[in-house]
Amino acid sequence: MTTSPTLPGGRNPFALDDDDAYRRWRDWKLAGVPRRAEDLLVEIDDPSRLSDSERDAIVARCRRSNMAVYVVRSSGEGKDVARVLGEQLGLRRLDANWLADEDGISTLSVSEHGTRGEYIPYTNRRIRWHTDGYYNAPQRTIAGMLLHCVERAEEGGGSRLLDHEIVYLLLRDADAAHVRALSASDAMSIPARADDAGHGDTPDGGASVARPEQPGPVFSLLAPGGDLHMRYTARTRSIAWRDDPATRAAVQALQAILDGGGPWVYSLRLEPGMGVVCNNVLHEREGFVDSAQRRRQLLRARYHDRVAGTHASHRAAFAH
Repeated sequence: MTTSPTLPGGRNPFALDDDDAYRRWRDWKLAGVPRRAEDLLVEIDDPSRLSDSERDAIVARCRRSNMAVYVVRSSGEGKDVARVLGEQLGLRRLDANWLADEDGISTLSVSEHGTRGEYIPYTNRRIRWHTDGYYNAPQRTIAGMLLHCVERAEEGGGSRLLDHEIVYLLLRDADAAHVRALSASDAMSIPARADDAGHGDTPDGGASVARPEQPGPVFSLLAPGGDLHMRYTARTRSIAWRDDPATRAAVQALQAILDGGGPWVYSLRLEPGMGVVCNNVLHEREGFVDSAQRRRQLLRARYHDRVAGTHASHRAAFAH
């Protein structure tokens, strides 16, 4: 695990040499983890003007499980729903990622033509377990995310969500060596991506690089509060794992957790006016079928912030 600030009281539950702090945090975590997707739901009247109780309910769920699912009673349209709602939850530093719209918010729907259609979020195919921005450089770490449903598909398109802190807990309980291996600075590498042209832009006539190779850990801690961050994709192409027995064993154990399902995995299908706000938890999407009447469209906003009020200093009971 990379060096990071300690939590309140000088304790760090994610430090592998502080088992007592880990046990305290583990007890706190398991005591409050939601058991059903319905426990994540918060109904809101006006996403552009949250009441104190609505905001507190969203933050409370994110504090416990790093995610909340909101339901707008009168469905709002347009990107202001995602942008303004995020701002009220402390999500302000948008990641202007490639393929996002000019305002930094991505409109996710099936794209039949052009560059977007080459990337799976803009298709109707299944997307396996991942956290967003796993290919980003460390200075562009995605700490928070908001998904808002404008329209659902005719069939399919359901999501599954899994708190990355629960995955950490299960791995550490199984064998702390798994956490140690996945915390290495080169545990998972994403190969370089060529630019759109793909050739002829360098002095030697080769492809120019739009994104350099990006090695990094799966588990790391975010400054300044020491919050746990997970960087992961279940894809098997365009990814390289550190080639040693400890990493191979850790990856196998992680895949078994993700494939196993269980009470920690929340399944739901977003309907118009629903959305997920989270601290970049693990998520996957099933394939779907659009129709003339229903064409799936989601707004996705990625942030360099966590949801306000969910930092380690706000979850301090276990650290005393």
